Amino acid sequence: MVKLADGGIYLVNGTEVVPEEEPERVRALTGEMPDRAEAKNGTMAHAILRAHNRAGSMEKLQLKFDSMTSHDITYVGIIQTARASGMTAFPLPYVLTNCHNSLCAVGGTINEDDHKFALSAARKYGGIYVPANLANIHSYNRETMAGCGRMILGSDSHTRYGALGTMAVGEGGGELAKQLLGRTYDFACPEVIAVYLSGSPKPGVGPQDVALSIIGAVYRNGYVKNRVMEFVGPGIASLPMEFRNAVDVMTTETTCWSSIWVTDEKTKDWYTVHGRPEAWRKLAPARVAFYDGCISVDLSSIECSIAMPMHPSNVYTIHELQENAEDILHLTEENANRQLKGVRMDLLSKVRDGGIWAEQGEIAGCAGGTYDNILAAADVLRGKSCGGGAFSLNIYPGSMPALAALMRNGAALDLLSAGAVLRECFCGPCFGAGDTPANGEFSIRHTTRNFPNREGSKPGEGQLCAVALMDARSIAATALNGGRLTAASDLEVDWSEPTLEFDAGIYEKRVYNGWGRPEPEAPLKFGPNIKDWPEMPALTEDLLVKICAYLTDPVTTTDELIPSGEASSYRSNPERLSEFTLSRRAPDYVPRAKAVRETERGRRAGKDLGGEIRKIYAALEEKGLKTDPEGTDIGSAIFANMPGDGSAREQAASCQRVLGGSANFARAYATKRYRSNCINWGITPFLTETPEVFEPGDWVFIPGLKKTILEKNDDIAAYAVKPDGTVTAFSCRIGELTDAERQILTDGCLINYYRRQK
Repeated sequence: MVKLADGGIYLVNGTEVVPEEEPERVRALTGEMPDRAEAKNGTMAHAILRAHNRAGSMEKLQLKFDSMTSHDITYVGIIQTARASGMTAFPLPYVLTNCHNSLCAVGGTINEDDHKFALSAARKYGGIYVPANLANIHSYNRETMAGCGRMILGSDSHTRYGALGTMAVGEGGGELAKQLLGRTYDFACPEVIAVYLSGSPKPGVGPQDVALSIIGAVYRNGYVKNRVMEFVGPGIASLPMEFRNAVDVMTTETTCWSSIWVTDEKTKDWYTVHGRPEAWRKLAPARVAFYDGCISVDLSSIECSIAMPMHPSNVYTIHELQENAEDILHLTEENANRQLKGVRMDLLSKVRDGGIWAEQGEIAGCAGGTYDNILAAADVLRGKSCGGGAFSLNIYPGSMPALAALMRNGAALDLLSAGAVLRECFCGPCFGAGDTPANGEFSIRHTTRNFPNREGSKPGEGQLCAVALMDARSIAATALNGGRLTAASDLEVDWSEPTLEFDAGIYEKRVYNGWGRPEPEAPLKFGPNIKDWPEMPALTEDLLVKICAYLTDPVTTTDELIPSGEASSYRSNPERLSEFTLSRRAPDYVPRAKAVRETERGRRAGKDLGGEIRKIYAALEEKGLKTDPEGTDIGSAIFANMPGDGSAREQAASCQRVLGGSANFARAYATKRYRSNCINWGITPFLTETPEVFEPGDWVFIPGLKKTILEKNDDIAAYAVKPDGTVTAFSCRIGELTDAERQILTDGCLINYYRRQK
């Protein structure tokens, strides 16, 4: 059972939860009346943030990280941005992994070209290069870079190493470029939410079951949005380290900012086995610590669970789904089909012969591909068979050291003998670049997300698959029954006790570690698809934008803003990648945005603005507004109710900018990282409560925007202009900005900001 506190709580001695309105109970336990401000400083999160803060105050943090990490969808753009801004060497350890674009047949040589670029950059600037298929990004960083009390910044949203005592943050590439240039990560000090674990999981219940139960309880109400989740309580001691890691990585799906866990002897043993005993130290909250909320999780009450399409928060227990199959599947279909365009999801056809049937199972990546999860799947299938029917089971270990350990103890052979397929270390099943099911199939996955088309289908071409998230144990149980959905807790299984094992030599023989030894004269190796960023214009005093996409879904994911899958191969080519912008959600966006971009290019070249623009300005002037048509930037814009849930990929914003995008309008932004991506690429992230005043094809004029931003005035007057000349005034705002962010927006992007400072 998962319960949410209505307000703040005091945690006393790491075990007693006391509601904030009962301070006398704290005094009874400690002999002292608590001071809330002092108790706020007693969280583990606050202590780690304080140690990494370069500002004079804890209210507005300026953070320097201990290390960074990127994968082959993001590192080229980050390095190119930093190069263009004056970087000459990596000032902190920077890990470049190759676990996303490692299907090197896609797009010809371009993926491997990116890998060779990264190797050359590691040599030139002093980085750490992890070859393709050796480890996924988060497994490698857990095994080699995490440390108690450290902070790691990654350009992947699932950068989470809290169970190992490391506060890790997933952000867009611009924030990593800032660190490469010696700057800080600026952020208002986040609130901290306690996640109080008690009890121990029942046999067959795994980390994904725990994670989904928490996500289902907190995602929709925003309970932990942009906050830190701090895991405490006696239940932690019952969990093996890889169990903790697999829960921790899924905290990203709650929309929290970061996570941290109490560390104990199991954590110490983990670091010792991994050859880094010095990286361990005891982390625990102070005797009295104050939290801004509390999630109480009784691990013994957690059931085998499933997150139905199309979000990790759409959670049911497997038994609940089985008992109410037609009702839940019908509701899931209805909700999905309201969101999908041109195709329809069919889940009711999966009910037959008294069960619910899936065609595919995937255990993969940073969430599913841990040693413990794969070992548990082997326990279920040892001496059994997945059968020769439609159901297939594919397993991707998180790292080659994990696979080696599974080979040595026989678990890998048990899985192969049962009919499972063991694959390379590859993140493809998590984002749609590997094992795309057949049209209409139902796939169950121990991966991180089940957003629309996350499995790789193309609805615009009439394709649709359904993905549900489950734990590896129940996926293996389903495989045992030929695809009939089965909770692992319903089986009698001789569960193994995971034994920690790690062969560091596997990395020592293949990883290039140039940290601290840059070779400035070494050349960068470019492939034909690796292009520089195009020039981005600075903000003019006024702004005129055309609404080129209008999305009314409650939440718009980054996968919808810029799709994953085969598009990922073009991440190093800004112009080529921009062609995919909103392709799955608003196929007419790209031609609309390009038309506006051509108008702006013509304006800058001194060409006549044309009849449509002149008509807009005439309507504004008739309204009594002063305009400067020849001196006003013309851009495109999108509206979405809440854009940016999911991935940290900066391309969700940069592709709009490459197409001439100048603004986003939203009721709210799903994550800090997407809003930061917009700012770093010179896209003003407006907030509005009245988006009904405009629609696709309308124009929005914001006079005096540059001055408004620089003078820190957040009451912004804007004017929506319809093609017939009707003008409607409305108000919008941007929200809190740092001084640097204000300058980045007015300079036009992060690259321009750094160039201006030279």
